[in-house]
Amino acid sequence: MSDTHSATPILKLEGVFTNIAQYHILQGVDLSVPRGEVTMLLGRNGVGKTTTLRTIIGHWRAHKGRVLFDGEDITKLPTPAIARAGLGFVPEDMGIFGDLTVEENMTLAAVSGPIDQARLQWMFTVFPALETFWKKDAGTLSGGQKQMLSIARAMIEERALYLIDEPTKGLAPAIITTMARAIKELKDQGASILLVEQNFAVAKALGDSASVMDDGRMSWSGQMRDLTQNADLQERLMGLSIEAH
Repeated sequence: MSDTHSATPILKLEGVFTNIAQYHILQGVDLSVPRGEVTMLLGRNGVGKTTTLRTIIGHWRAHKGRVLFDGEDITKLPTPAIARAGLGFVPEDMGIFGDLTVEENMTLAAVSGPIDQARLQWMFTVFPALETFWKKDAGTLSGGQKQMLSIARAMIEERALYLIDEPTKGLAPAIITTMARAIKELKDQGASILLVEQNFAVAKALGDSASVMDDGRMSWSGQMRDLTQNADLQERLMGLSIEAH
């Protein structure tokens, strides 16, 4: 085991409650994301995973508890300030601009200044389709290509932590493989990643650690391998059958 677990986690949620309208979505979430690892955020649909990511990035405001990023309290910061602090966010709905070209989408995402050309070339090796369709309107891309663009927009500037919400949802197996490789390369560059993923095979392949949510709280946290090796635990936490994967 690496020594990253003994280090200060890059992200920590302490007793976070988030309400949306009259609904109590997060009900005391505690979460720790180790540095330099891929942490899977798992659980059935509707248990609060997306709300957790959106609370971290500041789209929704925690009304109780704290969000600590690199030791700093970011709970009350506006989203742009959180992004500038070093967080990248890939929403489930992709968040691309369909009436702009791929190039224009990427240029807008590079908020610190002109796109770093070396990083862009690396991006093209990860997602060759983006180079092919560089001058095309993003709205004309396939669903898988749009998802690649969404992730590429978050990756175009180096971030300390990436929050990624269901990147493989509804995608063909070949594109899922491309996505998984991109996420692994991000990790290999030293990034930390918090990843919501419904595809347990992808979670198993990429995850170092995992936290499982149920009804707005964390029901289990530990090493991903401990979860993948325990069919009874999977069934109890997520209703999964190991035979299905």
